[in-house]
Amino acid sequence: MSEFHSEKDVQREVTELQGKSATAARLFDIRRIIGGLFVVYGVIVTIAGLTASDADIDKAEGVNINLWTGLGMLALGLFFLVWLKLRPVAPPPPGVEPEGDERVE
Repeated sequence: MSEFHSEKDVQREVTELQGKSATAARLFDIRRIIGGLFVVYGVIVTIAGLTASDADIDKAEGVNINLWTGLGMLALGLFFLVWLKLRPVAPPPPGVEPEGDERVE
């Protein structure tokens, strides 16, 4: 038994799928993942640098390496997140298949 859909129903379903695809593309953008991880780890390492003892700083020849590394990680993470905000990913146009998705028939 086959089910017939009107043109409006098909168009509505296509529009919903395109919206879900665009949402998934934005959610799993690698810049979001990398930026978020660098910000989280940067905060942790910066806190470790702020609470470093004199013995820890002496081990690194007078440089508070945790503080500088944490600040660098924060800067890099924020760069990725700002980049994501300024240039969001655009979903591919309908009917265009992504490269590398070869089908064997």
